[in-house]
Amino acid sequence: MGSSILHVHSSQHTYPIIIEPGCRKRTFAFIDQYITRKPTKYLIITDDNVAPLYLEDVVHSFPSSETVETYVVPSGEQSKSFKQYEETVTAALKYRLDRRSLIIALGGGVVGDLAGFVAASYMRGIPFIQIPTTLLAHDSSVGGKVGINHSLGKNMVGAFHQPSLVLYDPEALLSLPEREWRSGFAEVIKHGFIADKDLLEWLVTHVTSFQEWDMDILSEMLYRSIQVKANIVQEDEKEQGVRAFLNFGHTLGHAIEAEAGYGAITHGEAVAIGIVYALRLSEKCFEVNLQSAPYLEKLKSLGYQLDIPKQLSADGLLERMSVDKKAYNQVIRFVLLKAIGKPVVQGMSGTVLLDELKREVK
Repeated sequence: MGSSILHVHSSQHTYPIIIEPGCRKRTFAFIDQYITRKPTKYLIITDDNVAPLYLEDVVHSFPSSETVETYVVPSGEQSKSFKQYEETVTAALKYRLDRRSLIIALGGGVVGDLAGFVAASYMRGIPFIQIPTTLLAHDSSVGGKVGINHSLGKNMVGAFHQPSLVLYDPEALLSLPEREWRSGFAEVIKHGFIADKDLLEWLVTHVTSFQEWDMDILSEMLYRSIQVKANIVQEDEKEQGVRAFLNFGHTLGHAIEAEAGYGAITHGEAVAIGIVYALRLSEKCFEVNLQSAPYLEKLKSLGYQLDIPKQLSADGLLERMSVDKKAYNQVIRFVLLKAIGKPVVQGMSGTVLLDELKREVK
């Protein structure tokens, strides 16, 4: 199939998101087409899982006249650390990147967050592009939120720095293990819950397994999910309003990730549990029946465990949620649903949350 193109309008610039099988092999051609100021040199930042699979494809897309450097970081959430951030900036300095150089983030969400934060802060900001290689990164690569983790919380140090271009190659997803599919698909179904009930219905019908994909179905899923994210980001670039809705399922999800130890449970697996918790809170707070059973059954059929891990304590999770970025004045703010497609941000008392957590953690 051919290209699908979305455009995201931000205060910095408008940038294209190109969804096209094989586009990683034409990276330079797309840069040449869409980036008006020619970069002086390029630094591709990737990880040790992605490098053997796709780094050569991207490097070989450049003519020999271009200066292309590469830097490979360890795979996994541990690379979103102060230590790895400093080492990556050091590499950029050693390669003598200047303000007209371009950083290329080739990888999943961790690489995109790290490379984007390096780009945001290096010499007070240089351009970068995203080449996501995971389903999870279809979400994180759009919207300009970049950063690293702190021992007290996920994504606590970062910036808003919009990419100049996003190249999404569905072919790169076909090498993903099933757990990585689950990690990313939770964000897809989240987008349906907050903004597009038709997308939820489409997912129930068309996504039957993570083992075999029709490329047209995969590309359409990416397009529809990214469209939700792009629409929200354009309306609220700096998360002062509706962009907070994208955190549906994430308040508890982030707490589960942190409490379990980063990497013990994937982001999407934690978010899926957080979505179930947020749905139950929504029904309790607003006295509604969201009729979410078919969608949760779909998650279960795809291998999700939707219960809070037994080894985690309710008190520990509540403490983690209290330092969530959305919290203020000691009130934990949850994204809840009055109906599917109608999210609201609701202040919740710790007592109510703890009672619900204790019911969930058995």
